[in-house]
Amino acid sequence: MLGTILGNRYEIIEKIGGGGMALVYKARCRLLNRYVAVKVLRDEYINDEEFIKKFRRESQAAASLSHPNIVNIYDVGVEKIGDHDIHYIVMEYIKGKTLKEVIKEKGKLTVNETLDYSIQIAEALAHAHKNHIVHRDIKPHNIMITEEGRVKVTDFGIARAASASTISNTSNVIGSVHYFSPEQARGRYTDEKSDIYSLGIVMYEMITGRVPFEGDSPISVALKHIQEEIIPPREIDSSIPVPLENIILKCVRKSQIERYSSASELLNDLYKIRNANDDVILDNISSVDEPTQIIPPVENRNDTGMRKSNKKKNTDSGLKVVFLAILLAFIVVSSLALGFMKFRELFATTDEIRVPNLVGMDVEQAEEELKELGLNLEVSKEIYNNEYEKGLIIDQKPDARTEVKKGYTVEVVVSKGKEMTTVPNLINKDITEIEGLLRDANLVEKVTYENSDTVPANKIIDQDPEPFTEVEVGSVVRIVVSKGPEVVLVPMPNLVGLTEEQARNALIANNLIPGEITREPNEEYEEGKVFWQSIVAGFEIEANTAVDFMVSAGPPEVPEEPQEPGNEDNSDDEIPFIINITPKGENDTVRIRIERVQDGRKETVYNEVHEVNKEVQIYLSGKKDSTFEFYQDDKLIEVIEHPER
Repeated sequence: MLGTILGNRYEIIEKIGGGGMALVYKARCRLLNRYVAVKVLRDEYINDEEFIKKFRRESQAAASLSHPNIVNIYDVGVEKIGDHDIHYIVMEYIKGKTLKEVIKEKGKLTVNETLDYSIQIAEALAHAHKNHIVHRDIKPHNIMITEEGRVKVTDFGIARAASASTISNTSNVIGSVHYFSPEQARGRYTDEKSDIYSLGIVMYEMITGRVPFEGDSPISVALKHIQEEIIPPREIDSSIPVPLENIILKCVRKSQIERYSSASELLNDLYKIRNANDDVILDNISSVDEPTQIIPPVENRNDTGMRKSNKKKNTDSGLKVVFLAILLAFIVVSSLALGFMKFRELFATTDEIRVPNLVGMDVEQAEEELKELGLNLEVSKEIYNNEYEKGLIIDQKPDARTEVKKGYTVEVVVSKGKEMTTVPNLINKDITEIEGLLRDANLVEKVTYENSDTVPANKIIDQDPEPFTEVEVGSVVRIVVSKGPEVVLVPMPNLVGLTEEQARNALIANNLIPGEITREPNEEYEEGKVFWQSIVAGFEIEANTAVDFMVSAGPPEVPEEPQEPGNEDNSDDEIPFIINITPKGENDTVRIRIERVQDGRKETVYNEVHEVNKEVQIYLSGKKDSTFEFYQDDKLIEVIEHPER
């Protein structure tokens, strides 16, 4: 990949990392002259059309996020090199380390570091969740720490694209399964609370230096997330503050409903710890997480004095009373238990109903089926979904086959269908304008270049789909950009020794234009013959270039009075010379214009378009006291004097 240019824009410089799904390269954006990170999908995923479709859509959706703790996504595209498709994402280049690398280097983090990083990650999640984007793969490997200590969460929305094929690859999934939520391990519907669970595991690893569950395989680790409770952090390190442990334990509850309701709620508690001392009590931590309380002994109470004064006297009778009390209590409890069982059997209802599978049904059909079973339906939310058509149920709560009472309300999530967007009009716009327009429309660009005699360079010639077409979010818009007129090179003929007419015909025959023709005395060539041309014969030059030449006016006249040696005045002679320049610039081509200032007037003596970084030889002429102004794209670059001056 090194040296490859993607999208006619991103030049791969070096490999800087890689993971289970992609390789990451440092690249230079030629258009904006800045460094970017390019994530290239591994070969094993490029043939999975469904995965690629989701990959584009989710990456484009993530590109809409703008937050200081989220890595910016600039571009998503595909490049065909030979028979090989390269799918890539262009994102912000971060100088720093992953959180996983930081934890490995330090063993474990301090309380302050854990709180600082956790707050920044939660801020990123709160922003994403507010924009209805769930990460689904929060882990230290996807969290960058800059050299200034700022957290940058990457790969937002990309994990959603993972297909079943990615889960089966043990080497690829092992890095993620340690941070899976139970619902992810079960393959159930994931939401914002799944990210909160994964963040809880990341916090656990930061403060303890290890993940809570280990296993011989991804499956065994996933099962532990479903079945086992984590070892509380303070059992590993008793110096961990109790409130921080409480936050972590609440984040990693097995049931989604028992976790924090939002990343914002989690942030509130994290700020409470950071801004207070260790004995802060959190309002939303349930009593099951409260530390054990020791009740003071009551044996030495002396409320009435009766226990001490009558202890010996009442020993025997006391034992009898205790024995009778225990016997009576046993009888009462047994009777109550038996009576309760009979009471339960007498009044027990038999209206337990098994919830059917509603996923894939339309709402009306599901509502009718539930009504026949004595159950109700409620639409909890509607979201865009490319897998299910509009009006079909994506998920349900409780799950299918769950037994509930008659009259219970089943909540469902309904598809709003594919999210659509309008293709903007890009025709005749500059290439630098289209990135923002397509990003606003959640679309991806695919750029090709063509020569055009009518459309200026870097302007859009054509686009597909056409402007104002309704397409699916994340779709590719193919754009044709003008490279300007096609450059045709022709050989420069030798004009010296030809007559003026022959020289004209030779230029026209080679697709060149006769330029300025001057007549001057010449001792070597007879009158009417060309003795000088502005471009040396044999060079390849652009077609339709104007070529100046000089025609002999015969031998010079003998001066009436000879001048003393050293007093000759050749200031009125135009002397030719050659310069070599290499145009520079951000675009592919630039226009070079040269103005000659001579005898008090300015005239254009050269005006051509050239490719950047390619040496050009330019032929000029002028009097010794003339100067030449060099312009690049109408900007004055340099002023030079005639070399004979």
